[in-house]
Amino acid sequence: RMHPNDGRVVSNFIIQALQGKDITIYGDGSQTRSFQYVSDLIEGLVKLMNGSYDGPVNLGNPDEYSIKNFAEEIKTMTKSDSKIIYLPKVADDPTQREPDITTAKRELGWKPEVHVKEGLAKAVIFFQSVLDQHGEIVP
Repeated sequence: RMHPNDGRVVSNFIIQALQGKDITIYGDGSQTRSFQYVSDLIEGLVKLMNGSYDGPVNLGNPDEYSIKNFAEEIKTMTKSDSKIIYLPKVADDPTQREPDITTAKRELGWKPEVHVKEGLAKAVIFFQSVLDQHGEIVP
């Protein structure tokens, strides 16, 4: 399970949205990220460990989302009235993250199966249960 206060985009945005707090984006939101549900990563690691391929392989999800669109999707999923606000960009924040999983497909017969919206829905349920149990969380 993700820690609700780990400082990552998924947990921050969901916690902020569920609590009706401003959803904070650093920069203009055009930077992109790729998100993966943990069961897909585990499946990829198991295939890697049980297979004969021993070279480098990327087990990420090549579906790319802008941070702005991702924040809007979370706001919609949580039915939140949160505002999306923009703060100065962090100096070392990359503008794009999109893994190339060609080797994983070819050598392991692996690709991610859990769609981002499905994984987010599970994460929203989890973080809502954490909030219900512990009260306010400051991301």
